[in-house]
Amino acid sequence: MKELTLFSVLAFIFTYTVGQYGLWDEFKQTAETVHHYEYRSLELSKQLRFAKREIEQLKASVTRLKSEKEHLELNLDDNKKSRTIASVPTMSVNDLVNFGLYKWSAEKLLGVGEQALHFKKYNKSAQYYNALLEHYPTHKTINDKVLFEAGIAAYESKKHYDWSEKHFSALLKHHPKSKFKRGAQLWLALSQFYQGDKDKFMHTVHEFRKKYRNTKEWKVLSRYYEDLNQNYKK
Repeated sequence: MKELTLFSVLAFIFTYTVGQYGLWDEFKQTAETVHHYEYRSLELSKQLRFAKREIEQLKASVTRLKSEKEHLELNLDDNKKSRTIASVPTMSVNDLVNFGLYKWSAEKLLGVGEQALHFKKYNKSAQYYNALLEHYPTHKTINDKVLFEAGIAAYESKKHYDWSEKHFSALLKHHPKSKFKRGAQLWLALSQFYQGDKDKFMHTVHEFRKKYRNTKEWKVLSRYYEDLNQNYKK
């Protein structure tokens, strides 16, 4: 009973004191401010949840529209002819260079040709080398080594024996003292053989047998000699 009386007296004194010094109003205002921000925070959290839900729905709609678009594109009539602008060159599937479209520089053509040759992509290499020699015939980068590599790429592609004959012939004509001379003669002869010019091929074979029997070029040629000579006689 005494404790209850004491608590009541202290509560009365606290309330009276707070009222006297205006602290109660300040306390009340602070409490209302805190309550306001807590309420506002809850509202913002609610709005954020709704916004996230709408974003997910929009993403799902975009994904669905993309799928529908791809489906429609796949089901287009195969016989429908697409219109192209006349001034824009069309790409050729067989032409890996498409020089008319991309306007490659000489350095770029040479770089791609060398890289493709290194990785034994002979058809690609042959096309880039040939484009270089066609569009930049007097460029400073063109020397006997470039002509030799262009010829090798064309020959090894097994598609461009006419190019390899052209490149090896240019090497022999413009660089008669080149270290690639005998190799150019060898691959030129093989290029001519596969184009049906057996007389020129056999002329080179006999020349190599007489003059270059101890060279690495003859060792390469001798691997083919018996079969090629037999085919020639037939």
